[in-house]
Amino acid sequence: MADRDIEKTYSTAEFVQKLRRFADSLESGKKFEIQIAGERVYVPVRAEFSIEHEREGSEEEIEFQIKWTNE
Repeated sequence: MADRDIEKTYSTAEFVQKLRRFADSLESGKKFEIQIAGERVYVPVRAEFSIEHEREGSEEEIEFQIKWTNE
């Protein structure tokens, strides 16, 4: 599978809807499916989650990260 690094911007309503679906998947113990820039991604239940905060000058960023290894 080819390397990929995509960042997609969503409206507040779209972002909330995706977070809600993701939270529902986590709570029910099911994999999460999402389509990003035309590719369907399946996040397995075994994924690891972290929150990262970055600050550079006057800019700040929070990243919700989900990581896993395809076996």
